[in-house]
Parts: sequence; C-alpha cells; structure tokens
Amino acid sequence: MNEPAAYTFPGFPTLSQKPAVKKITVDLTPTEALVLEKYCNQTGKAATDVIMELIQNLS
Repeated sequence: MNEPAAYTFPGFPTLSQKPAVKKITVDLTPTEALVLEKYCNQTGKAATDVIMELIQNLS
C-alpha cells in the first residue's frame, strides 16, 4: 500500500500557520477587577473570554 505516513487536513492550521497572537496586560482598579471577577463567576466565562468578546463587539 502507498498510504502516506500522516494525513494533512487543509482546514486545520499547523504550527506554522497558527495566527499571530498579541499578549497584553490590562491594569484594573480593585473595583474594576471585582466587577470582572463577579461577572465571570455569574457567567462561568474566563476573564480572557469576556475581554475578547468585548473587543470583538467594538465597531
């Protein structure tokens, strides 16, 4: 049989095709941090996901 040792799937990114990600730091006041923490606890979402969703909804 002439089957390849590994199959590649064009729909899945490989390590070389992984989109670039920029890491940022956000400085929050204690009140802001508490608001974010409470929201995360209520929704079950991670803070990173909440912040990314807010950014994605910007026009």
